[in-house]
Amino acid sequence: MSAMPQPLDAVLHPTSVIEAPRLSRRIGVKLTLVSETFQHTGSFKFRAAYHLALNVPQRQLITASSGNFGQALAYACGLLGKSCRVVMPATSARVKMDAVREYGGMVDEVDTRVKSRAARVAELAADYPEAFVASPYDDPLVIEGNASLGEEIAALGDRFDAIIVPVGGGGLAAGLITGLRRAGRSTPVIGAEPLLANDAARSLRAGRILANESEPRTIADGARTLCLGRHNWEVLQAGLAGIVEVPEALIVQGVKLLFELANLKAEPTGALAVAALLTEPERFRGQSVCCVVSGGNVDGKVYRTLLR
Repeated sequence: MSAMPQPLDAVLHPTSVIEAPRLSRRIGVKLTLVSETFQHTGSFKFRAAYHLALNVPQRQLITASSGNFGQALAYACGLLGKSCRVVMPATSARVKMDAVREYGGMVDEVDTRVKSRAARVAELAADYPEAFVASPYDDPLVIEGNASLGEEIAALGDRFDAIIVPVGGGGLAAGLITGLRRAGRSTPVIGAEPLLANDAARSLRAGRILANESEPRTIADGARTLCLGRHNWEVLQAGLAGIVEVPEALIVQGVKLLFELANLKAEPTGALAVAALLTEPERFRGQSVCCVVSGGNVDGKVYRTLLR
């Protein structure tokens, strides 16, 4: 008889809470980093992937991912005795493609200039009708998995003036808000989004979901989404206190400062929250701020270039 699957809280690595005095002094805030770089598969995505794979009955899953959700789902499926196929842009970081395969997932590369990830997923769904098509961000199970991070931050106490979180499809931000509110915390949550992929900021201003015309070419590959998920929008429209739109140069600066002043390797998407502090320094000066570093999976060659 096979062992019963374990619940999410039994398999998670607790998030890493890092006080960053040198970085605090440089930026002018009292900064706490909440880092998911040491989570299973190197990002917060394991929270959502495991919770989703645990709670759907299908044994085979299909998803599209620039890398972090794909490798998280592959690892989660391995733990649960399931299989997954991951549609990935051909431009995805090699380290992320290799990790999906290492964890037992199948990679389906697509040239997004010719065919979208969604179109390829639709083709695979038709070929494998028994499979579950998993959204990396737009699913209540994803939000609920990510809510575990909000609950962990809430357990740190009511010590922050603001919490800044990266925004792509919105699954992390929606989960974070959900977990915080469930724990009784009302700390303002602010999104950090690439200026080149600012559909969430534009959506908040318009009061409705607006989409990017094509997959954004931001260096923050985890934020290369066309639009917010509709399940996430229901949470974010009322739950976000605002979004900082971060220029590419300051995303790079955020990566460098995390390495130089906090001894932390972050991928560009993971550095968005710190980069938001650099983008609007006067907004946060002197405050106690929690920045979520969402992941650390970055190709070695790219990382060396960023640090230079």
